[in-house]
Amino acid sequence: MKTAFKEAVSMYAILLLFFSLSFEVCHGQAFKKPASPPPPPAELESCDGIFLTYSLVSREKEYPHVKNVSKQAWAFKAEATLTNVGDEELKGWKMFIGFQHREILVTADGAVPVDAEDFPAEVGNGTTLAGNPMTDLKTAIETANDFTQMAVRIQMSGTQFGLGTGGTPLPKTIRLVNDGFKCPAPGRRGIFYDLIFDITYVDDAGSRNMFVCCRKDPKARAKLAKKTKFLPRRYGDLTIAYDVLQSFQNNYYVQVTIDNNHPLGRLDHWNLTWEWQKGEFIYSMKGAYARIKDQSECLYSLAGRYYGTMDFSQVANCQKRPIISDLPSERAEDEKFGKLPWCCKNGTVLPPVMDKNKARSLFQMQVYKMPPDDNRTAFTPPMKWHIDGVINPLYKCGPPIRVDPQEFPDPSGLKAISTAAASWQIVCNMTKPKPQQNRCCVSFSAFYNESAIPCNTCACGGCDDTRKCNSKASQMLLPPEALLVPFENRTIKARAWAKLKHLHVPNKMPCGDNCPVSINWHVSSDHKEGWTARITLFNWEDFSFDDWFAALKFNRSFEDFDQVYSFNGTRIPGIKTIFFQGLKGSNYLAGETNGTHDDDPRVPGKQQSVISFKKKHIKNFDVTRDAFPTKVFFNGEECALPPFRPAKSSGHQSSINVLAVIFTAFMTFFLMTDRVY
Repeated sequence: MKTAFKEAVSMYAILLLFFSLSFEVCHGQAFKKPASPPPPPAELESCDGIFLTYSLVSREKEYPHVKNVSKQAWAFKAEATLTNVGDEELKGWKMFIGFQHREILVTADGAVPVDAEDFPAEVGNGTTLAGNPMTDLKTAIETANDFTQMAVRIQMSGTQFGLGTGGTPLPKTIRLVNDGFKCPAPGRRGIFYDLIFDITYVDDAGSRNMFVCCRKDPKARAKLAKKTKFLPRRYGDLTIAYDVLQSFQNNYYVQVTIDNNHPLGRLDHWNLTWEWQKGEFIYSMKGAYARIKDQSECLYSLAGRYYGTMDFSQVANCQKRPIISDLPSERAEDEKFGKLPWCCKNGTVLPPVMDKNKARSLFQMQVYKMPPDDNRTAFTPPMKWHIDGVINPLYKCGPPIRVDPQEFPDPSGLKAISTAAASWQIVCNMTKPKPQQNRCCVSFSAFYNESAIPCNTCACGGCDDTRKCNSKASQMLLPPEALLVPFENRTIKARAWAKLKHLHVPNKMPCGDNCPVSINWHVSSDHKEGWTARITLFNWEDFSFDDWFAALKFNRSFEDFDQVYSFNGTRIPGIKTIFFQGLKGSNYLAGETNGTHDDDPRVPGKQQSVISFKKKHIKNFDVTRDAFPTKVFFNGEECALPPFRPAKSSGHQSSINVLAVIFTAFMTFFLMTDRVY
């Protein structure tokens, strides 16, 4: 009898988990003992797919306490569950939670956020969670109703803002993200009997619990792919493969491969980090190196006690979060550290449209394990992957997903293949930089307006010290030639230009853009058959950029791109982007140098070209709108654009002034000539 009761408790504890509702710390909820246990909820009984739930468990005010309700922070605890009550195993479950109150997720036991690399994670626009360590949900049929294999529970804690003391903020929605499933709008319910604690929780408003049954979409087209034991490999802007090549009782050899798949993706001097889960450490490496080599982190840890006779001075890295970098090219033929394909390129990974042979990077490691993983088939891949470069896209990496073992050509040279012992894939995607976190910026100018619009104030951050400048003020218009000098040398020109053009001069001048790279887009002409522009790239750093590229997106003028005269230019149709790179022999952007004289301002490195467009595919062309890019990239990094484009009204005035000057000069010359004769 006791055994049967325990089994019932185990079953209902997971099935009905989302209805469990504890009291809030700030104000309690009513609860009472029922006469007899109620049956499972009707919504679950009628579900024949994946049953998802979300429950707000508690919420309390955080410090500091403020009067502004919208700025008050609240600590919250919540639980989510997924239960497979269908007839097919769910591999690699992913659940979207539509947070909407500026939430910051601090912990999520049983899952990891796919679109964030580490906690705390800002999830105010929603987040997708993936299973960790339990990634798959089996069916009742194949497990004999074993809910420990059919269901998963995620316990979350975090911070949210607003809604006052009586608020019960729930997400906008919850849904299953896996392909081939369809989820209706979630429902709500407010009463539940907890078998474990023999308590009924009452929430008459039904404002704490959400549930939804996601079913297989009959209209979804089945993808024709070969059946795999694990999840199929996925597409990403950047993918990382973690392939175990050899396995021993207490260590294994693994190969890490970085592939760039996006036409605008790029890495320069890449740094790769992750977090070991079970005390692993890197004994040796080929094709890359660890930035820090500190044997004390092994000596004074469990590894030091378990591997008591090991010489840790020879260990490559003992950190829980190592920082890995590519080897320089001169080590490519090194017998000990090099001699691997696609290694040793000084951390450069180019987009495939530039060079497919340089779109990959690779290295190998020998990893030592700790108990209880001290057997040949136990592997725990590291989590919290992150990769970045110097001035490159910002990548967000998801968790490692187990995939079918990678296949390799057999080293014997015969027509055979060998496979990895185990393989995982990490998918990383490019993200848009947050305001004032860019690493390049754009200025606009045009033939019809005498003023240039410079890069935004603090476009690339660096405005912590605001004693001498205003970090929130808009940049002042400049004469175009002022863009050629460093920002600290523009103040006199900016003030003089404002005085000449009767523009406002703030008491405290705006701060600079602080960007290492800036790009000027100047519209040069507009005529009946087409128009031209000039692009100038400025490098304000001390070092040069080899194999640089720039890309510009045009929503309306893309099809009319005609020629670029000093660069190589390529259309990328799928994203309406024009891709520019330097010609062979001049594909480097030099660094900043000193001026001719000691008191001259420093001179940025620059590259420039004229670009021509036609007007065959566009109707109602407006030079003030259609001649300017909507997005600009440098080496894959999205650059900050000015908030507005040059206006044409000033251009009209400018044209009249030029004609007036020409007319005056002509009349003066004519009168002087007449006087001589």
